[in-house]
Amino acid sequence: MSRIGKKPIKIESGVSVSLEDRILSFKGSKGTMNIKLFDSIDAKIENGEIVFFRNNESQESNALWGLQRTLASNCQIGVTKGFEKKLEIVGVGYKADMVGKNLMLKLGFSHPVEFKAPEGIVFSLEKNIITVSGINNILVGDTAFKLRSLRKPEPYKGKGIRYLGEKVKIKEVKKAGGKK
Repeated sequence: MSRIGKKPIKIESGVSVSLEDRILSFKGSKGTMNIKLFDSIDAKIENGEIVFFRNNESQESNALWGLQRTLASNCQIGVTKGFEKKLEIVGVGYKADMVGKNLMLKLGFSHPVEFKAPEGIVFSLEKNIITVSGINNILVGDTAFKLRSLRKPEPYKGKGIRYLGEKVKIKEVKKAGGKK
């Protein structure tokens, strides 16, 4: 039995939640989000709480029960507070500039790289720290991952794009000369 799935979600003030045709809609100060309920999961909105329950006793519905509750909880957090990931650019000559809503990155390639902001994502830039923010947790994480994959931190000097606070294991430099 899912321990997370049976916990109700308390609806915060300033958030309106509606359930129509198996779609939960959240509306808050930052925007609106919708999630579709899985076939084996149902929900009720009562007494200022959202309660999820299973249609059957299968193992699959048990696994999806907790997932459905977590996705709904993330929607509520997204429309009230939002989500953000911070990335740091490390390296001599590596830098980023804002061009409208998009990023123009100089990462040691022969050309600058333009990274377009997906729908619902906002970039902000302070010196060498890029902040990716939005209301959808999955989209924020995916965008931060794609941004990091443009130039992952290399193991000898640690140059590249990394998450703020990420530790990069630095390798020892290879020595010249061989066995005699």
